[in-house]
Amino acid sequence: MTSHMDRFQEMQIFTRIVERRSFTLAADELQLPRATVTNAIKRLETRIGARLLERTTRVVAPTLDGQAYYERCVRLLGDLDEMDSAFSQSAPSGLLRVSLQASLARHVVAPALPAFLARYPGLELQIGEGDRLVDLVREGIDCVLRAGKLQDSSMVAQQVTRLEQVSCASPAYLARHGRPGSLDELGRHRAVNFISSATGRPYPLEFVVDGELRQLTLAGPVAVTGADMYAACALAGLGIVQVPRYRIEAELRAGALEIVLPALAPPPLPVSVLYPQSRQLSPRVRVFVDWLREIFAGKDSR
Repeated sequence: MTSHMDRFQEMQIFTRIVERRSFTLAADELQLPRATVTNAIKRLETRIGARLLERTTRVVAPTLDGQAYYERCVRLLGDLDEMDSAFSQSAPSGLLRVSLQASLARHVVAPALPAFLARYPGLELQIGEGDRLVDLVREGIDCVLRAGKLQDSSMVAQQVTRLEQVSCASPAYLARHGRPGSLDELGRHRAVNFISSATGRPYPLEFVVDGELRQLTLAGPVAVTGADMYAACALAGLGIVQVPRYRIEAELRAGALEIVLPALAPPPLPVSVLYPQSRQLSPRVRVFVDWLREIFAGKDSR
């Protein structure tokens, strides 16, 4: 007869296999022998009387019954985790895997990390950089920090701030092409275009005019896919860019970049944390999201 403790472990093993799409990766992450993981799933499927996982030579995926069972397991395990956290006086501990948008990681998150780790000495962070959202559950990522409008996603999203943005160009560019005084004049200028990883097309420049959003796509000599190169091309005089103000504050103070069309500000840039439903009640994720709100509250945002 299967005990309640055995069932709890079976649910943990099953959900981790679904998320990692692998028996081996799930066993490694749970620090269990591969045979233990395999036998737990056999017992689970025998007891339930249904096949929960499709196994191929390359990947493991839930069946329709398996997906329904996974969703129930996630809720049950989340409720248990939340209940333990509510009555526990200990600080969160263990490994937290996060993926951060590169410029936010470098300019905002990394400088504040010592204070976070001092507050939660039991936590260990594993940090990756990127902009994609796909397969984060499969890769074992607990949460991601992303800037910009969110793509459709099954993950839970929480906005942590909205960052002020500015349109700017280098003095050398403005000396050659003039300073635009209106959107009509801006249409004759050139931009450094930032390519969307989702669409493969340049993001348009955006402006709020009399409370309405106006978009404008300009031709330009160069298009980029990274925030560092985007700013570097603006500094090199290759065109107009739109960036969060915090990102180029030093360059603005030094006169290396100048704001154009200050009366027609771009809309604020949303910054959000996203995480799988299976992680939403994790104490580690909860304290990290709360801390991100704290550090962004110290930035100039709207």
